[in-house]
Amino acid sequence: MENLARLTSHIRTELAKVIVGQQEIVDQLLIVLACGGHALLEGVPGLAKTLTVKTLARICALGFQRVQCTADLMPADVIGTNVFNLATSAFTLHRGPIFTDLLLVDEINRTTARTQAALLEAMEERQATIDGVRYSLGPNFTVFATQNPIEFEGTYPLPEAELDRFMIKSTLAWPDAAVEESVLARVLNGFESSDVETFGITQVLDAGGLARLRAVVRRVRVEPTITAYITALVRATRDAPALTLGASPRASVALLKLAQAAALIDGRDYVVPDDVKSLATPVLRHRVIVAPELELEGVSADDALATLIQRVEAPRG
Repeated sequence: MENLARLTSHIRTELAKVIVGQQEIVDQLLIVLACGGHALLEGVPGLAKTLTVKTLARICALGFQRVQCTADLMPADVIGTNVFNLATSAFTLHRGPIFTDLLLVDEINRTTARTQAALLEAMEERQATIDGVRYSLGPNFTVFATQNPIEFEGTYPLPEAELDRFMIKSTLAWPDAAVEESVLARVLNGFESSDVETFGITQVLDAGGLARLRAVVRRVRVEPTITAYITALVRATRDAPALTLGASPRASVALLKLAQAAALIDGRDYVVPDDVKSLATPVLRHRVIVAPELELEGVSADDALATLIQRVEAPRG
């Protein structure tokens, strides 16, 4: 347990060599990866979303592929298809970018429901179906999807069923002035976001390291008072007057697993209420819907959840 806690600390150190000023988001992505889940990142272009995922893949010795979503993107462009080979007079499988470890799906809400459905199968079952044949995507398969919160023209909102498959929704804000200046200083020292060799990072995990990390995460101790607290938080979203849609039991499972990973990354073999409280909003914000009348008044899901989290009493001691 202690060795893996130090290992995750080493991963965070290596990530900090590349990503500046987004520590909370970086930790959230690392926690999701340690749980074997998927993450949705929302932020305007230029906030290092792609760079973060690419760096994480390199540090953890994982394969990386990127899909740029557009309205004409077809399922076969993502999962692959069978192509007829004239030389052999037989069909051969052409694997799409989905056959990787870390898949970055850029601007996921710009692709149609049909392509989103293909991703849904991969996220839920870690498999892809091509011409009726199922192909395994491997245990390390993880989707990190992005969407732009500003532009909505030509987009296809993600249905609740797909949003529910994302363990967490992370929102990225503009960096402060000091962070932005430090980014410029790195560029002057030779850093290029398009050239991995300029990152100055080292590989931390081997091929089986992620599997060992996930196994240890599942052994992090969770007291009954903590599971009761998680249950109370999630169930409260279903009765809150400010929300017309509450979170499903899948949210409870996600919050439990993420809290275990957060404890390990913090160097503990047990979960505390603050682990749950700090992750509640990222886990729940994309699973709830604010009442229309409050939304018109400018109340966001985060605002409604902040009030709800304050009202649910956390366990003591």
